[in-house]
Amino acid sequence: MQFIQTRIPDVVIIEPAVFSDDRGWFMESFHQAKFEAGLARLGLPTPKPFVQDNHSCSRAGVLRGLHYQLPPHAQGKLVRVVKGAAFDVAVDIRKGSPTFGQWVGVELSANNQRQLWIPEGFAHGFLALQDDTHFLYKTTDVYAKDCERSMLWNDPDIGIQWPEGDFSLRLAEKDAQAPRLNRADTF
Repeated sequence: MQFIQTRIPDVVIIEPAVFSDDRGWFMESFHQAKFEAGLARLGLPTPKPFVQDNHSCSRAGVLRGLHYQLPPHAQGKLVRVVKGAAFDVAVDIRKGSPTFGQWVGVELSANNQRQLWIPEGFAHGFLALQDDTHFLYKTTDVYAKDCERSMLWNDPDIGIQWPEGDFSLRLAEKDAQAPRLNRADTF
């Protein structure tokens, strides 16, 4: 596995080793010791253990986010796409952080097999770029409705550059009406 820091050093792209031959391919999608060692090599802390796996399926143009949970149920997320493609985004919402309000975006797809580690203290969202996009993610805490929050996906103060495509944008009502960063509950 290769661990690549993004311009927000706490958010890390993980490229698994993929072994291919005429039969197909094989990869380890997760290995706890390698995950912890890879983060440690970058000087990053070991996260809490993963306790929940989630799987969503989206049509092209579905935008989910920006979502996060506040303490005591803040979540770190390890995300990947196993079918289709998505543009995945993490926004730093840690008050006092030198990268507060900044974002990182990475294309995750079944073809590139990349994963993204998003620690606690970040809002997360993605835009499905293809129909039937299957998005999987592990979380370091369980879903807790009372701690759940959303932030406006197109807040001009954040300035996420979402890709355009040959699709209509689809949002949940709660995501379309979410507060901007300057009015959102943050860490």
